[in-house]
Amino acid sequence: MTRFSGLFGCVFAALALAGAAQGGLAVGITEDAGKSTDGGASFFATMADVGLTVNRVSVSWDPTRPDEIPGQAEIESWLPQAQTAGVRIMFAVSPARARDLTSSPSAPAQFADFLQRVARTFPQVKDFVIGNEPNQPKFWQPQFDSAGRPLSAAAYEPVLAKAYDALKAVDPTINVIGVGLSPRGNDNPYARDNISRSPIRFLHELGAAYRASGRTKPLMDELAYHPYPSSSKDALSKGYVWPNAGVTNLDRIKQAVWDAFHGTAQTPFAETGVKRFGKPLMFELDEVGWQVAIPAGLASFYFGTENTPVTDEATQALIYSDLIKTLECDPSVRSLNLFHLMDEADLGRWQSGLVRADGSHRPSYDAVKQTIAQTKGTCQDVETAWVHTTKVVLPFAAWGSRRAFPRSRKQWSFLAGAGEEAMFRAGIFKAGTKKSAIARRLATGRPKPVATTVGTIKATGRVVSFRRQRLKPGRYVFAIRLAATMNPQRVTVLFGPAFRVGAKR
Repeated sequence: MTRFSGLFGCVFAALALAGAAQGGLAVGITEDAGKSTDGGASFFATMADVGLTVNRVSVSWDPTRPDEIPGQAEIESWLPQAQTAGVRIMFAVSPARARDLTSSPSAPAQFADFLQRVARTFPQVKDFVIGNEPNQPKFWQPQFDSAGRPLSAAAYEPVLAKAYDALKAVDPTINVIGVGLSPRGNDNPYARDNISRSPIRFLHELGAAYRASGRTKPLMDELAYHPYPSSSKDALSKGYVWPNAGVTNLDRIKQAVWDAFHGTAQTPFAETGVKRFGKPLMFELDEVGWQVAIPAGLASFYFGTENTPVTDEATQALIYSDLIKTLECDPSVRSLNLFHLMDEADLGRWQSGLVRADGSHRPSYDAVKQTIAQTKGTCQDVETAWVHTTKVVLPFAAWGSRRAFPRSRKQWSFLAGAGEEAMFRAGIFKAGTKKSAIARRLATGRPKPVATTVGTIKATGRVVSFRRQRLKPGRYVFAIRLAATMNPQRVTVLFGPAFRVGAKR
């Protein structure tokens, strides 16, 4: 969500300690502000005290200075401290400006060359996140063209492909981590601000661009995702409405990846009880945090004005503990990085750390430390199960009363919806028509039902209405065929009960 120019807290990627070594969830931090006068010793000692074993830091690519790795000397001085603390690095490499990768046709290749330079300079580092939130205009532009057509995913795809090939050419064991998706986007090319793409639609378009490219190699080994809450006042259990997705909606992201890439060289996420060839995709949840209010007694250590709703410190501590326990039970999540370890002093930025600006510990410091020590990265409850669906997610229809409708009624309708956006064709059929025949006629449009209507259902549902007409007396049924917009091959057909029009014979 936030990128800084400095490089702090860099660490050895080859090390795999604590939970990560045991195959469980690794808990770390995303922190670019860990530099200290002692060469990082106190910073890494703090991480070790909490039990944090991962640090994701930012590396900025500036095409005007292509041979320069920002903070190179700092990184080199910190590696011994990182090794001692046993923390692995994740380099998040992204352009310095939002149009750096789209303003020139040669930019993706130049960016790939830079990635090779970084990988050769720091061969200890094995985890590279390619870009940062390309579905957000702060980090990637343009998101849409002048006609309102989405652009960002299709433009990002060749960047990720070139990055993958370039890094694997340096070292096949490098872990190429794709996207770094923001959990939200408004999908509105004409919005007054923050013109952005939702994560589900971005993944759909990324898959379409990948298929169109004819590429026969993967794009990524893992997927980076930033499941921030919509508001820091939100409970952990509160997710997003489709097509956005938070911590509680990771199954939505898994399905989107399956829809986008199944049948290609890009492997999807592992499925419960399903054996597949190849290494499955994994999540790196490399940014997430809940901002908190600053205690009055510490106000002098901060400046500026808070610009977003915040929670209290006790609630943050409970959320962070529950967050770790929840994700430990999802085998598709490799690591969780809290954003930050230490607060930023500017209230206009982020105060979500385990450590306040004065160096004192929040309740979340001990909560995270105790949770890691108790669970050791392993699931303490029921493991999360997931299998892709070939149907529309959570379809429903409310058909209304089964009582006879008056003969004078001319408007026919019912309520329908799903847990995702879907295209639909609905019809009114004579009762007694076989369901298989109804499904076939809804799929092909031939022969026509007594009445028919088509449209799109948003994730929240809508009233499905037929044109105003008089039905002859008799018995009828409603039926609706839903097809997921993100994958029209996922289809569900719903059938209503019989209802009578006119006097009973």
